[in-house]
Amino acid sequence: MTSLDIAETSQGLKPAETAERSRSEAVRNSKRRRIDIGLVLAGAVLLIVLLWAIAPGLFTGYDPIKGLPGQQLKAPSAVHLLGTDALGRDLYARLVHGAVHSLSGALAAVAIGLAAGTALGVLAGSLGGRTDAAIMRLVDVLLSIPALLLSLSIIILLGFGTINAAIAVGITSVASFARIARSEVVTVRRSDYVEAAFGSGGTFFSVLWRHVLPNSLTSVIAFAALQVGWAILQLSTLGFLGYGAPPPTPEWGLLIAEGRNYIATAWWLTAAPGIVVVLVVLSVNRVSQAIGRIER
Repeated sequence: MTSLDIAETSQGLKPAETAERSRSEAVRNSKRRRIDIGLVLAGAVLLIVLLWAIAPGLFTGYDPIKGLPGQQLKAPSAVHLLGTDALGRDLYARLVHGAVHSLSGALAAVAIGLAAGTALGVLAGSLGGRTDAAIMRLVDVLLSIPALLLSLSIIILLGFGTINAAIAVGITSVASFARIARSEVVTVRRSDYVEAAFGSGGTFFSVLWRHVLPNSLTSVIAFAALQVGWAILQLSTLGFLGYGAPPPTPEWGLLIAEGRNYIATAWWLTAAPGIVVVLVVLSVNRVSQAIGRIER
């Protein structure tokens, strides 16, 4: 009898049960390896796009604004990797230089939603009573309005542009951040260690700062990472509709809108920026899911 058989017998396991457990562990390990590969690919996509935004000159030497004479609507080739548009501008260069507009706008939108929404949620969850009821009714009103409609209304008031579009998208996400923050604060506030901190003579603000906030923001931060992808989609939608950055700014949503008029003859003008947006959003969602598991 081998040592493995002895171990199985001592644990009261039959050989068939042990084999089944081994197969299950092998399947789980295989799934972990696939998930890790997906996470690596997502991280690589985000790293490349981040480098596009930081140092676009390292990836292309073409001007994203000025067109080249005689190079209008050229198909993808070794000279122009993703082809050119109707004005002879290199599409790859416009995608690379447009990364800074789309990413900065998305990060600004998430920052606005995170700051304002978390502040409202913490205030409602910690004070309770009428303050909680009033804030949450305001949150319910914001959630009842479609995000795109609310964004368009805010942009009409503020004016067009990347900054105003980011502010509009950020305001539409305030309610979601507020609900999550309030839920976490209410849960933590009822914990034993918070009650013990109050019983030891801690003031409201000291307990809130030292105990409630550090233990309430993990879910909010994970949600903020997920919101980056949503913000990129919202900004691209606004740019596609003409409410984002004005031409000739190489913003991704605007690139898709400009290419739709040539989709029958120059499909790459719409396909390339659309694929980039989808890849970035999927990569952000994949990384945010990994962050959420770590937080839990």
